Amino acid sequence: MNTTSALTRRDFTKTALLAGAAVASGALTALAADPPARRIRTGVIGCGSVSNAYLPTLTQSPFVEVVSLCDIKPERAKRQAERFKIAHHYPNIDAMLAGVPFDFLVDLTDMQEHEQINRRGLEAGKHVWSEKPIANSLAAGRKLLQLARQKNLRLWGAPITVQSPQFAFMAKQLAAGKLGRVAAAHADYGHEGPDWSAFFYEKGGGSMPDLAVYNLTSLTGLLGPAKSVTAMVSIVTPERTVGDKGRIKVTEEDNAMVLLDHGRGVISHVQSGFNYFNPHGHDGSKETRHTITIVGSKGFMGLVGYDWAPLGVDLATKDAPELKRHATDPGGYSWPLGAVMAAECLATGKELLVTPEHALHVLEIITAARESSARGRRIRLESTFKWPVVS
Repeated sequence: MNTTSALTRRDFTKTALLAGAAVASGALTALAADPPARRIRTGVIGCGSVSNAYLPTLTQSPFVEVVSLCDIKPERAKRQAERFKIAHHYPNIDAMLAGVPFDFLVDLTDMQEHEQINRRGLEAGKHVWSEKPIANSLAAGRKLLQLARQKNLRLWGAPITVQSPQFAFMAKQLAAGKLGRVAAAHADYGHEGPDWSAFFYEKGGGSMPDLAVYNLTSLTGLLGPAKSVTAMVSIVTPERTVGDKGRIKVTEEDNAMVLLDHGRGVISHVQSGFNYFNPHGHDGSKETRHTITIVGSKGFMGLVGYDWAPLGVDLATKDAPELKRHATDPGGYSWPLGAVMAAECLATGKELLVTPEHALHVLEIITAARESSARGRRIRLESTFKWPVVS
């Protein structure tokens, strides 16, 4: 995202501090005590709000050397370069690619720009980490992945919910059969909508690629790739006032209900929207309810807090029917750490659980959900990814 104003989601200052603390804790190998054999020269494009969470972690990582920043609003790149003591900053991607050499591009621009920025990075021989989504369509995303493979480059995309200890705990309970025959799951994520930029509400935006993408990643990661999608999407608030453009027309969904058929009789439901009042605001540390629940013939499991900021997992089974909380240790997980972890992969050969195939599957679900709503029918899916995510 390439945004400017102060946040609530957004307390990115707080989030960045938490992320920095997670990195400093040593729980992630990305800040191991021993100096790394290699630091990855990194350029970051997009110096708006999300950069306030990414840059503290990138500049603290021993596997990363941030050598340049870029933003189409040059004053933002200059401000962040001064704040984080980064020597080079540029007003556009052409100047950035022609400037100081680097190997790894971190794309934090508006979601509509990711596809073309990621393509430019790969064409220029850069490994790429992209904020979600990687592309604007499955076909385009597949071409990006094909390009990366042809050039022997790596492509990754947010979100990284499958990397959390809470996800690992849930996956292991499912694999162990603790819930019996899994039947259904539900996930939800919403707030009152961003008020600082129009791109969330314009073509290529919407609540699904901004919000539902987290739950869709988590549920497909836990239950397996979806076989088909049935959905209804709508616009509840047809006009919005946003900081960068004033009064605008909303053209993409701000309300979505998505049903997924995972096969084996398993059905899940994800809802997201920009019209959800929450008495806690959007501070993940205060969201203590279950935002993801999974039920089976012998048990129930609920994720406490958001999957991008999980606080624990409640589990109850026929053998132990009293609800008990597990996996309360964050284990160094924080949502902005994806690019740091990707840089560690480039430096050491270590692999992430996050894969571009999974990101593309979620992208197909989002586009299929819109098609399903428009046509009033179930949409079969083509894509898949390696599953289970956690062995």
